[in-house]
Amino acid sequence: MDNETTELAKKVAAELAVKENVQKDIILGIGSGSTIIHAVKEIKEMDTDIRSSIVCIPTSYQSKQLIIEYGLNLGSLDQYPDIDVTIDGADEIDGDLNLIKGGGGCLVKEKIVASSSRNFVIIVDWRKMSSQLGDKWRAGIPVEIIPTALKPLMKRLNDLGGKPVLRMAKAKMGPVVTDNGNFIIDVDFGKINAPDELQFQLKSLTGVVDSGLFLKMATKAYIGQANGKVQTLIP
Repeated sequence: MDNETTELAKKVAAELAVKENVQKDIILGIGSGSTIIHAVKEIKEMDTDIRSSIVCIPTSYQSKQLIIEYGLNLGSLDQYPDIDVTIDGADEIDGDLNLIKGGGGCLVKEKIVASSSRNFVIIVDWRKMSSQLGDKWRAGIPVEIIPTALKPLMKRLNDLGGKPVLRMAKAKMGPVVTDNGNFIIDVDFGKINAPDELQFQLKSLTGVVDSGLFLKMATKAYIGQANGKVQTLIP
């Protein structure tokens, strides 16, 4: 499929997600990634009375800039610790709405915002749908770590059966540095048979901030199809 078909799938999924979940006077978490741009554009086109009543909470520097660029109301978790709805994308999603996120490097704040939300809505295109996490997303599970713990964690992640790789920046020398000042290790575990157990093991490692496994968090998913239709899923 060409890029135009993929972008259309993202667009129709984002439009339906906004139509069904974004309403007047809500606190709205705005995720990160290419799919979210379509959602923000759709919010921008809403009636002024509705749009001006919505406060948007960013999950990254990128989403903060999108909120500002499109003239939406910018808020923070300090001001609004309880969020009505968060709309975000994913790198992979299974039939139970478990996710792998963090390909763009924003996983920890995304997870904080998602866990503060009454409803966590995912928008993706059909390519991200998988029967089992780790099947289609082969770049590894993103794990955000404290930089000082890099060497010990590389060994411990290998001991867990993973293949850890420090994520390196593409436009500068050195590793990727997150918005939180941390490093990301991408760990390939292959197909993940027991994601809950793996998440527990990862979080138990000293120096790990969190992983890109978002389990039992999403409340609804909108999956744009190649034919321009949208499939909706709930857990």
